[in-house]
Order: sequence, then structure tokens, then C-alpha cells
Amino acid sequence: MNKAQKLVKMVELMTRRGGVRAADLSERFDLDARSLRRYLADLKDMDIPVRDDGRGEDRIVSIDPRWRRTGVQLSLAEVLSLHFGRTLFNFLDGTSFAEDLTGAIERLEPAISRADAHLARQLDTKFVAVPEPSKRWSERSSEIIDEVMSALVYNNPVDARYQKVTGSVSEKLLHPFTLATYRQGLYLFAFDVAVGQVRTYALERFTDLRRRRNERFEVPTGWQPRAHIAHAFGIISSPPEHVAIAFSPAVTGYIRERVWHPTQTFRERSDGWLELGLTVGVTVELVNWVCSFGSDAEALKPVDLRSRVAESLSKAASYYDDEA
Repeated sequence: MNKAQKLVKMVELMTRRGGVRAADLSERFDLDARSLRRYLADLKDMDIPVRDDGRGEDRIVSIDPRWRRTGVQLSLAEVLSLHFGRTLFNFLDGTSFAEDLTGAIERLEPAISRADAHLARQLDTKFVAVPEPSKRWSERSSEIIDEVMSALVYNNPVDARYQKVTGSVSEKLLHPFTLATYRQGLYLFAFDVAVGQVRTYALERFTDLRRRRNERFEVPTGWQPRAHIAHAFGIISSPPEHVAIAFSPAVTGYIRERVWHPTQTFRERSDGWLELGLTVGVTVELVNWVCSFGSDAEALKPVDLRSRVAESLSKAASYYDDEA
């Protein structure tokens, strides 16, 4: 069982009359004394009234009998929405996040009416999310995701070790503001205390992360995660510039049918090409996107974008010089 599943089972045992021996919890869930204290602290953080009485072999942990969870009843439409929403997170399979979501949906199954139960069992053949290339998660990913989720909920600062794509590693003190999903990955918008800025971090690149349980930070008034990436062409933030890209008639239908960015504008040219205008940051995401269209796209401005695209395509073409 992952951590969330253990917590659910622990709550079930602790709500029984007389509670449960701490030693039994440690043995059943393979927890040492330190881990058990941490699990109980997490339950208290969720406002669950945990009682801890006695010492040694006589130590009993229980939950105030006046505390009860309320029942729920789900409509078929709600069940469909939950199931389809779960399929969108298939890229997190193997992490505690995905297991927790699956476990939550499974625990809601008794809330489905008998009339709809047989339909619910067919959901895997009715809805499917086609997989895209996903991130690779390390053995520590589940623990790091758990720590990030808790830090977000309780506004705990975190001490982190972060590894860039280049391989360099740095120590950071972060204030986590928002967790975002983008192209089969998880990203953390967090205030870097050392540099005094909100930056974007790919979760799989954290090699270590620990939250400071006894400390709290205040999220700035008016913080809006969408504003942080308002001018990003994807997930990487950068100062906005006026961008113009021309597309050949072969791909104009594809370009027109999608919203690439809220600032986009189109202009038909007399030569049949379509000019796309954007106000976005010139980042590696934008450069790679333009390059992906090959000879069907031309970066017009700014000069930096045009030169970076030209350099990338020229280098790629050089790999095929022997084919000429």
C-alpha cells in the first residue's frame, strides 16, 4: 500500500471501539516509531481528532467517536466524469498520486446506484485517453509528490535539491504556490527565496525534497498561476515579445483550427501563406515548435527567434549533407 492507502486503513482501525494498539499499527503497516509519529501528525493536520494514550505496549491510538465521515451518493454522470478524469492522469501511473486517485474512485463505488452499477463496469471500453510520451519517475517520486502535495495544502516551505537538464544540481529553499500538469508532466510554481522570484520546476528533477512542517509562509495576495504563465508558449515563463510566424498553404488548415495562445491573430498573405501573430516569450518551447513544421514555417520576428530557428534547422540539415 502507498502512504494514502495506509492512512485510510489506519483511520478505519482507529475509529473502532477502543482504538488500536500503536504496536499493532507499526507491525501491520511496516512503520518504525518515527514514521508512525509522522503519519499520526499528518492525520492531525487534516483536522482528524487523533487520541494518543498510554506508553509502550499499552499505548493506544484512537479517533474521537464523535467524529464521523458523511456518506455520499453519486449520479452516473458524476461517475463517468471521475473515471474519465482518472484516465487523463495515466501518465502518473506508478506514483502515489495515481494510486491515491484510483483508490479514491474505488472507495466511491458503493455510492453508485445499483441501476447504474453495470454501466459503470463498462467504463474502460467507453472512455480512453491515448497516451503521449510521459516523464520517467524515480523510486523517490512518490515520496516527493506526497511532500509537495502536503506543502501546498499547509503552506510549508520546502528544502529541495534540484537537478537541471544539464546535470547541475543546486540546493533551494522554496515556497510552493501551485502544482500544474502539462504534456504528461507535473510542474511546481514556487517562490525561490534566494533569487526572490517565482520559477517553474519539473517535479521529476527534484532529487530530494523535505517540507518544514512547523513553518508556514503566506501566499502573496492576488497570486494567480495563470498570470505566471500568461505569456508562456507552454510552461516556461519569459518576458513577452511580438512574434510573427508564416505558414505554407499545406498546413494553414491545421494552424487555423487550434488556439495556440490567447493572444494569437491571423493575417492572410497574397502569396497564400498564413501569418500567425503572438505575444509570448521566445523560449526553447517556441523554437522547437516552429522547427517541427520544417519548410512549412518561417519565423519572421523577432530577430532572436528567427536566428535561433535558422541555426537549429541549419544544424539539422548538416546531418544529411552526405545524402545530397
